[in-house]
Amino acid sequence: MNDSTTKIEALQTKSVPYVALVPTPDETAPLSVIERAGFGLAHRMNLGIWKRLMTFFQRHIGSLWIYLATYNLMQVYGIENVENTDATKPLMLVANHRSFFDLYTVSSVLFRRTKRPMNLFFPVRAKFFYTNPIGWFVNLVMGWFSMYPPFFREEGEVKKREFDKFSMRRLVQICTEPSANVIGFHPEGKRNLTGGTYDLLPAQPGIGKVLYEAQTTVIPVFIAGLGNDLPKQILGNWTGGEKVRIWFGEPVDLSEFYSKSDRLRTHKEIGDHLMSKIAELGEKDRSRSNSD
Repeated sequence: MNDSTTKIEALQTKSVPYVALVPTPDETAPLSVIERAGFGLAHRMNLGIWKRLMTFFQRHIGSLWIYLATYNLMQVYGIENVENTDATKPLMLVANHRSFFDLYTVSSVLFRRTKRPMNLFFPVRAKFFYTNPIGWFVNLVMGWFSMYPPFFREEGEVKKREFDKFSMRRLVQICTEPSANVIGFHPEGKRNLTGGTYDLLPAQPGIGKVLYEAQTTVIPVFIAGLGNDLPKQILGNWTGGEKVRIWFGEPVDLSEFYSKSDRLRTHKEIGDHLMSKIAELGEKDRSRSNSD
């Protein structure tokens, strides 16, 4: 059993104080100076008093501007499924992905329509957000550094896979810490830029690997009506743009998968099952839209 596993199990039994995992020098060695600095900054902003400060800004500033840009369009269903979860345990939200703003809009809704305490984390591809100081700034103004932990899974970045293994361990730790952590995850792995509102990409196995290890509460989310053109999206709030619909499903029981062996096939089955739950919410949205 490795040290990271021991630490995570200790968290679950609360036998030792929570200590955030940090990468080893060997894991950070392949990163550039800019990438290491970007990670160090985001890592610090997601710990202790800094994380509490960032969450304060998310709740009172970030959620406000999203609300002001969508309040005439917003339609929310099933939010009680989030409200009723145990806030002493992490919650994973798995959502379809068509817009840059999907999970930020979801987080605004949660901050403004529930009383559940939350520490937000959005695992993200490191490209741009950690490889460029401008990306650091976007992480600050868009997510208050909640786009964390980063994954360097780009083509040709074989040496950085060791760092990605750390990020996976860190993400599992975030998903097992006895706290109000809320983790937003897109099982598709990237934005779906083709097809219609109800078309979904296949699930990537990464979400299954995280949940197999963490076995935390997971709720599916379906989002429709958001675009990638920010000015058009904001203007639509006053000019009759498409309604923004967010559907929260009931917690998903994954126990049948946890009894299987820890391998890629099981991880993919978990991802596929979650995508089927997201698709079910999409069908509810389609039926409601057709009846209006």
